[in-house]
Amino acid sequence: MGKRIVVNAGVTETRLAVQDGNQLAELYVERARRRSIVGNIYKGVVTNVLPGMQAAFVDIGLAKDAFLYVGDYTANLGEDDGAVLREGDEEVPDEDPGEGGPEARAAVSAPPIEEVLGRGQEILVQVSKESLGTKGARITSFISLPGRYIVYMPQSRHVGVSRRINDEQERDRLRAIVKGLRPAGGGFIVRTVAEGKGEPEMTADIEFLSRLWTQIQGRFEAAQAPSLLHEEMDLTFRVVRDLFSPEVEEFLVDTPEAYEKCLQFATSLVPQLASRVKRWEDRRPIFEATGVEKEIEKALRRRVWLKSGGYIVIDHTEALVAIDVNTGKYVGKRDFEETVLKINLEAVTEVVRQIRLRDLGGIIIIDFIDMERAEHREQVSRALRKALTEDKARTNVLEISELGIVEMTRKRVRQGLQSMFCAPCPTCKGSGVVKSDATLAAEIFRKIQAEAPEAAGQEIVVRAHPEMAHYLDVTERDGLDRLQALTGKKLAVQPVAAFQRDEYDLGFR
Repeated sequence: MGKRIVVNAGVTETRLAVQDGNQLAELYVERARRRSIVGNIYKGVVTNVLPGMQAAFVDIGLAKDAFLYVGDYTANLGEDDGAVLREGDEEVPDEDPGEGGPEARAAVSAPPIEEVLGRGQEILVQVSKESLGTKGARITSFISLPGRYIVYMPQSRHVGVSRRINDEQERDRLRAIVKGLRPAGGGFIVRTVAEGKGEPEMTADIEFLSRLWTQIQGRFEAAQAPSLLHEEMDLTFRVVRDLFSPEVEEFLVDTPEAYEKCLQFATSLVPQLASRVKRWEDRRPIFEATGVEKEIEKALRRRVWLKSGGYIVIDHTEALVAIDVNTGKYVGKRDFEETVLKINLEAVTEVVRQIRLRDLGGIIIIDFIDMERAEHREQVSRALRKALTEDKARTNVLEISELGIVEMTRKRVRQGLQSMFCAPCPTCKGSGVVKSDATLAAEIFRKIQAEAPEAAGQEIVVRAHPEMAHYLDVTERDGLDRLQALTGKKLAVQPVAAFQRDEYDLGFR
């Protein structure tokens, strides 16, 4: 089986899975109460300018003010030469349905932010990154409007072609078509799905996006700040526009309403593929029957096993994500170096799959098993770079060190899978560990010793979680007896089911 898109439209959230063969490659989730705002365009008002950070806070009508770097702002908004792409931005790095197309960046050094922005100033901005944790949304004034085949950038004069189109003749053909069609002003990037397409498809996209930009400019002039000027379409539309390509053999949708929407969008955008949109008729839940549910459960685990018996461990920290490769149960046959190389090469494929599936971003450190031979390190490094070419998010990978360490960055636009599906444990507060039974017992005994001399009454009652109460009553019975003799008070243990694992208190009577 080739690629397949599976849509599960629930009551409160829509989940969309992209399967490559039998493996889950990508997962997107959109909740009714919290739709993605990436790609939305706002009329905002500057609330604060920070010269020391060369950034500004902008009120766009959300709970938290959005964050704008000076490099993401052009004072010549709406003029052709207000922004140009950096070298290397010719690729469309962000084509998935959760993102709004490529970001244009100022190639020349920007003037100090205090010279171009002031408090109370009204500006046109687009969200380039979701609010993550305590941070507000990241915004830019370099607008990009994605169509099916074209991304339109009003402030650029650049015409580029996605680097995923490898054929140079095809690249030149597409570039020539767009250059011949583009209106006065504005830049364009030809998307990967435009490969093999002709002038009619490009013309329709360019005309639609040009009209859309004109409407947005008109709304900017009329609207009061802060206000939403343009909202990205919902997940079902974005997936048809951005992910539904000839490589997708099947597009399964599990509810009549979502099926009709997907079929309507496909008929409008990619009529030649509309017959591949199918309604899921089976009574079994679509994600369970297609194996997606199990893959999601695995993607939330810390440890991921490899087929050889090795495994990788994924840990999230405040500053970065650390991925550790281990030999596990695999012991190889003869040559230790060949054993290590085999596990590391197998790990590369799974590491990249997990990075994409979990949507890991920011700084990522991969600790491969140490390799003595330089050619083996180079082989693993090449395999990693090759595997990352399938990733739509922009990545930057440094050379592998002699210790087998790879440092890389990956563009983060929205919440990762873990932060979307999970919440910090109320017992360990997200640390992943709690105090051991022995540590808690010693802590309780110290507290009894400290408070017993001043306590009224002849009995001290230790109230604790049932498991801890059992530990005190059975394993620490000798300690309780000695403490009873030492304090001259009777000690009783009372289990309380409502307590957390490490919660306890003392009562006196």
